[in-house]
Amino acid sequence: AIEATKDLEVLISSEETGVSVAHTKDQRFVFVFGHVEYDADTLAKEYERDVKEGLHPQVPVNYYPKDDSRQKPLLRWRSTSNMLFTNWLNYYVYQETPFVIEQISH
Repeated sequence: AIEATKDLEVLISSEETGVSVAHTKDQRFVFVFGHVEYDADTLAKEYERDVKEGLHPQVPVNYYPKDDSRQKPLLRWRSTSNMLFTNWLNYYVYQETPFVIEQISH
């Protein structure tokens, strides 16, 4: 549905995850799918909750070492998440905000 919407442009996607980042063609709205804000154990807690409820969820791919849910999850996305947010903030907020810098003489 996202790719069929004429006003949206997909910026990041993969066959495994689908669309990860899209924006409107006028660049006023940016959509990030997934949870780049998650701490290392957030998904683990959700996975364990679903297992306890008998839902038989799939083990999250590439989340646990060797996809073994008995191991401690690795936090591999924090730097990418920070870079995504920082670049967005810099480009869409700071670069587009008209600042007037005046020199004050003493």
